[in-house]
Order: sequence, then C-alpha cells, then structure tokens
Amino acid sequence: MQNTSHIALMIHEQAKKYGDRRVFVYRDFGSLKWKEASWKEFSENVKIVSNAMLNLGVKVQENIGVFAQNAIQYLYTDFGAFGIRAVTIPFYATSSEQQLQFIINDAQIRILFVGEQAQYDKAARVFSLCPTLERIIIFDRSVRISAEDKSSMFFSDFLKLGENLPRQIEVEKLWAQANEDDIANILYTSGTTGDSKGVILSYSQYHAAFEANLKCVPITDKDLVMNFLPYTHVFERGWAILCLTVGATLVINTYPAEIQQSLRETHPTCMSSVPRFWEKVFIGVKEKIENSGPVQRKIFNNALRIGRKYNIEYKSRGKKPPLALELEYQFVNKTLFSLIRKELGLENANFFPTAGAHVSAEVEEFIHTIGIDMIVGYGLTESLATVSCDHRGKPYTIGSVGRPIEGISIKIGENDEVLLKGPTITRGYYKRDELNKQAFDADGYFHTGDAGYLHNGELFLKDRIKDLFKTSNGKYIAPQAIEASLLVDKYIDQICIVADCRKFVSALIVPNYHLLEEYAKDNGIELTSRTNLCANEQINQMLKERIDTLQQQFASYEQIKRFTLLPKGFSMEAGELTNTLKIKRPMLYKNYAREIEKMYEE
Repeated sequence: MQNTSHIALMIHEQAKKYGDRRVFVYRDFGSLKWKEASWKEFSENVKIVSNAMLNLGVKVQENIGVFAQNAIQYLYTDFGAFGIRAVTIPFYATSSEQQLQFIINDAQIRILFVGEQAQYDKAARVFSLCPTLERIIIFDRSVRISAEDKSSMFFSDFLKLGENLPRQIEVEKLWAQANEDDIANILYTSGTTGDSKGVILSYSQYHAAFEANLKCVPITDKDLVMNFLPYTHVFERGWAILCLTVGATLVINTYPAEIQQSLRETHPTCMSSVPRFWEKVFIGVKEKIENSGPVQRKIFNNALRIGRKYNIEYKSRGKKPPLALELEYQFVNKTLFSLIRKELGLENANFFPTAGAHVSAEVEEFIHTIGIDMIVGYGLTESLATVSCDHRGKPYTIGSVGRPIEGISIKIGENDEVLLKGPTITRGYYKRDELNKQAFDADGYFHTGDAGYLHNGELFLKDRIKDLFKTSNGKYIAPQAIEASLLVDKYIDQICIVADCRKFVSALIVPNYHLLEEYAKDNGIELTSRTNLCANEQINQMLKERIDTLQQQFASYEQIKRFTLLPKGFSMEAGELTNTLKIKRPMLYKNYAREIEKMYEE
C-alpha cells in the first residue's frame, strides 16, 4: 500500500511500519561486499542529517548541491534536506568543472556534497570561482583533501553535528510546515545546446506522479529494485522515491559500469533503464545464437518464434493464447528463456520501465519475446519523468510510448508538437522568466519540442522537432529513428547521422573496437592501429552490407549512403555528449567537419 505522506515525513512513517526490515542493499565506496540498511536506520540517519544541516545554518528553501554517484549517503542527504524544507540540486557525477561552476553560481549554492575523489577535485578547483560556496562535504572517507583546503569535511564528521538530534524540535516544526508548493529539487537539464537550465520540481508534482504512476506499474513492498541510472536523472529519482512510497527495497548501484555483475549478485525484480542497456542485451544474446551450432541455432530460433507469437501476437494485444501455444511457450520459457534471464541476473524479473531515448522496435519486441516485461515510456525532466507508458495488464503496441498517465492532458500542436498540461508539469525554469514565457502556450500547455501523434489512446513519437533534418532535395529525415535502428548491430557502438541541407544521408560511426579487432584477426586483416582498422576497405565493406540490411525499412532518401568509421569514441570531455550520453550534434559536426566534408566530395 502506498504511503501518501509528504516526502518530508514519508521515510519516518515507513520506518514505523517496517522497522528493522531492509530498505537498502548497497556497497561502501570501493568495496565489493554488499551490505544492508533497515528502514529504522534510514529514518534515524535522515533525522541526523536534518539536524546537522540546521547546525550549518541551512534555511528554508535554501539550495544545496549534491555532486556524486549513487550512494546511501546521497539518499540520506536528499531526505534530510526534504525534512527541513531545503532544496537539493543534483549534479551528474561526470559533470565538467564548467558545468559545476555554472550551476553553483546560478543556484547560489552554499553547501556542496560530493562523492569520491574525482568530484572533490573538481569542486576544489572551482571553489574560488564560486562566491556563494562555503563548504564541501565528502561522502567517501578515502578522499585526499588538499592541505590548504580549510572548507571541506567528511560526511561522517558532518553527521556528528546532528548526533543526539540537538535541533529535533525545530525539525519537527519544519515537518509541520511542509507543504505541496515548496520546491523539492531543481534539476538542471544537461541540454544538447547552450547552458543548462534548472527545472523546478515541487512536492505537488511528486505526489501527483506517485499516484498516477502506481496505477500503471504496480510496484509493491515485495520488490527488490536496482537503482542503475543516476539519481540526478529525473527518471531514476522519481522511480526510486515511488518505490520507497510502497516499501520496496532499493539496490544502490554506485558504479554504472558494473551493472551486469551487480544484477547477477543481487537478483532484482525491477529496474528502470535507458534503451541502450536493452540494446546491449539484444546484441549479446543474438551474438550467442550466431556463434552456436546449427542444431542449437534452430532450437533457439524456434523458441523465439513461439515467444514472439505468444507475447507479441497475443499477449500484447490483450488476446488469450490458444492452449497449444500456451503449452509450447511454457516449455521454451522454462527451458530456454529462463536460462537467458538467469544469465542476466533477472531470474526474478517482474517489470522494467524503459525510457530516455528512442526504443528500437526490434529490441522491444525481442525483450518481450524472451519473457521480460519491458514497460516503454516517455517523459521529460519538466514532466517529472512519466508522460506516458505501457500500462501493465493492458494492450500495448510495439513502437508506441504507451498511454498517458492519469492527470496528463496531451495536445498535438503546430508541426505535430506534443504539448502537455497537468499536475506533474513543472511551474517553470529557475530564474528564467523569458524562457518560461516561451515554454508555455496561452492555454498553459508546455512545449516539449517532440513531434508525435495519438492513435487509439497511445502516444507515438516521431522525433525532436529541432532534430528533423531537411536534405537539399527537400526531404525530411528523422535521425534518431535511423540511429536507433543501427545501434542494434554488434559492431556499432555510437552513431551520429548527418543530413541537414545535404544531398544525401551520411553517418559518423564509432565501432565496437573489441569486436572489430576480433573480426580483423579472424579474416587475416593486419592490426596496426585503430585508424588503419577503421580505414580498411574490407572492414568498411562488411559494415556497409550490415547497414544496408538494417536500413531496408527506410525509404531510399532516408538510407545512409556513406559513412566514416572513427578511431575514437564520442566523449563528454570533448563536449560531444551530454551527461545522459545524448549526442551533441553541433559539437560533433564541428569536431568532425573534415571527415563530414570528405563524405560529400564527388
């Protein structure tokens, strides 16, 4: 049953109900050992943090920064701040010094919590450039603090300021004053162009989102939920707190690169993720099929045929499968698909919300086929994540982003733009009055910048309006759909489509170097450098054939005519990726101008 208390109180109310039951499975920084924390411990630590913050002079609705990867201390800090009506501003752990400096100054942050050495070092370097910044508080006790730094302290020492709850009477007065209109968070969007802008998220938005989302995805206190995406991401933030409102247990994955191992060690029932995670699962399983013997391949392909018929042709459409198909599916599910799920650490799989980018129809269909309930959705930071999603137990269409959640009104505007109105939509951007005037229409609908349409109650997206390319021949190209269709190839790791004002579509491709090098060895191609590997004619011909096969679904004018393999990947350091790993097209076009022009030479 969902706890509907104000977030400032919710943890303490849940602790009364669940007591010594575990709420977190986590690892200390740098440790390989999983530990547990109870609801009672969670509540006690949140109170200590609230008291310590008051002892540092934190005021009502003051902005506090958290610059860290997922960690148990992060959640203590967030909820401790909620308890005294302060506002937390999360930073991606990979944020650059420039981003850090901009947001600290824009939000006038006085106290900044940081995670490990990398975050501390960046914070220390920008400290003198941020007039309001007074103190850095460090989660990881192993961080080396600079000798001349007199403004930093460890989180363990910070907690001592709140020991024995010296300001608890004030804390409880602030609990009583907590209201729906207070700002809970300001989330700065990473943005593919320009400076970040702070999205204001209020408690009323959170509460409306919790109520509406639970009707679509019935999470319960029996679920063990992997926190894979960073808490800075609105999708993970909203999802994690929703899970806490029903008493679920969270598995805090501190290091994203270790997610596969973490899944195998903890066996969660649910996890929110972006499509790239499932694309890699798809590629991995398909590769195993390709590398198996003819008999095993035939068995597996037959199982996929049964799984597709059962899950896609019947279940997704709300139809009851015939008895013969039901029996066939139960057999392949128990003997084959269950082994795949076990290999992934998902033998206890319940459901898996997925959003944040275009989901390839091929990948979505495959994941459902092998018996994993992927809940595809769509949302923005400005809508506190979910706008629409597949509603569990109701028919869904492969390729849609589901049905609108309760309370959201969707209007299709000019250029097929998706416009939104409802209790989960932001009141606006922090200190950006002019931008706020542009963001909402006269009827109060928010401009998403996404093109789409509604059909039979489901929302279908086309592409970002500003990302639609027009070739010199006057044809419109939707790059994200093309990119998503090619990312399912095992040899392609990253891709950026080039087409705007050009006579045909081309692409910059970062290959999976490991697999490409294996291919080269197997085919007697000399390995001298990645540059030579990417320029090799045989390698390029092999990839051209694979790309041509994958893009048969597109019209001739949408298909890639030329591509360039790059010897190094797109990176945040080069300004080519956002913190959420979305590509920054303008920067890529600038950094690879020479390579692009070469593709258009006669």
